Amino acid sequence: MPLSRRRFIGAAGLGGGGLLAGAQAGAAPGTRSPVTGPAVVGPDDPEYQALTLRGYNRRFVARPAKIFLPASAAETCAAVGQAVAGGLRIAARSGGHCFDGFVDDPRTQAIIDLSRMNKVYFDQAHQAYSVDAGTEIGPMYEQLLHGWGVTIPAGICLGVGAGGYLSGGGYGPLSRRLGLAADHVFGVEVVTVDAAGKPAVVVSTRDSDPDLWWAHTGGGGGNFGVVTRFLLRSQDAEGPRLLPEPPAHMLHTRLVVPFASEASFVRLIGNYLSFFERNSAPDNRFAGLYAPLHVKPIAGSCDILVLLDADAPDARACYDEFTAAVSEGVQPPPIGPPLDRKSYSDIVSQVYYAKGTVPPRVKVKAAYLREAYTPDQLRKIYRHMTDARAIGESQLEFLPFGGAINARPADATALPVRDSFMTMLIHAAWRTPGDDEKYLAWAREMYRDIYAETGGVPVPGGAAGGSYINYPDPDLRDPRWNTSGVPWHAFYYRDNYPRLQRIKAKWDPRNTFRHPLSIEPART
Repeated sequence: MPLSRRRFIGAAGLGGGGLLAGAQAGAAPGTRSPVTGPAVVGPDDPEYQALTLRGYNRRFVARPAKIFLPASAAETCAAVGQAVAGGLRIAARSGGHCFDGFVDDPRTQAIIDLSRMNKVYFDQAHQAYSVDAGTEIGPMYEQLLHGWGVTIPAGICLGVGAGGYLSGGGYGPLSRRLGLAADHVFGVEVVTVDAAGKPAVVVSTRDSDPDLWWAHTGGGGGNFGVVTRFLLRSQDAEGPRLLPEPPAHMLHTRLVVPFASEASFVRLIGNYLSFFERNSAPDNRFAGLYAPLHVKPIAGSCDILVLLDADAPDARACYDEFTAAVSEGVQPPPIGPPLDRKSYSDIVSQVYYAKGTVPPRVKVKAAYLREAYTPDQLRKIYRHMTDARAIGESQLEFLPFGGAINARPADATALPVRDSFMTMLIHAAWRTPGDDEKYLAWAREMYRDIYAETGGVPVPGGAAGGSYINYPDPDLRDPRWNTSGVPWHAFYYRDNYPRLQRIKAKWDPRNTFRHPLSIEPART
């Protein structure tokens, strides 16, 4: 992005002789990190408005005093140092896809915008692939695939930034076969702030001082510092390939089922959930199948996007079994075009979801499923999805989980969910500020009714598995909407929370990095 006015901060901008540790950290081979400082944009600059509107959710728009645009870890460190010295509350933005107001908070006074940090390269020193935090998922896929023939099991939305996404754990179309995206994170480079207010660039890996690395495998963005890059290498990598190869080809189609009746709806969703519950173990023969189901009130239908590893010898048989299981007793049955075979590269560029244009106003609420919903829960969902308030861009999503994800222990990553088979996401979306209360009430009431037996929330254990920090919901800490008595952090982190608190206390002792669902430092 060209800047009409560029102001720079040098070493003096760190305040009090701040430590610029690792000034060359994060530099691609053959480059040197700038020694001046990042570009800074203020409210009077012509770029300011566009930068404040980079967030996904138009319900929240911050008006910070400064927006820093670093191009390296050194510049990020300088930006953090100046913000801390000036007493400014900091938030970092990578792709801008946060669903709630964590960055675009009225209290945010300085945004560290990482969009200029978008390099992907092989780091010889760490023997890992380096991905800058500002890199979007789509370009990351493209560069990993065309540069080295590898990939990671990240998400289906190509415009999401690596910084927040990988920090929250991450999953996507290949996760049932390859695990969480975070299972392939070997290290992380982070700008932290010590008790004296001095910033430093820190590199933490699985093999060296691993606590900070572990915290960024599901602990969520904006908790411990500003991530500047990730180092990717699979847990059990051997030989020349340090990340998995994607399928050479994939099969895909899209099945559509109209809302014919409540009974048909309950049967369809019940069939679908039961199928994935039965086939959720690691190495199950359907691990190469990813088939998210979307309930779309505006269309009066459900659609199922089918993605399947075409290289598996029984791929078409798996598809036939899946469609037969989902369709059983459903009238009218699902319809769709024949299976299409494409290269993995074409699937990513043509079938995965492209970056949107003008974002809507949004409220999300999510849950992991350990057991399929009961018919009574599905009838409640049907009533809410046919409520007139649901008309618009809102939808309910079921996103397959489990498989290889469930092969590892709950404490292998900060994201603890290794016992669920599905993620449910309520995605309320609308355009007019005057409709806020209507859509918020719709999303909240449906969630509360689904989980009426457990205080209106998906209490971990039993049929539910909690929720996902990349789908943040501050209602979980609001006693009006969470009457279970279970604290908010148990939904996201379960038994991993105390370790995260200890890491927070060590690496962010001043609680510099915080938001409405940030990890609370352990008390000493």
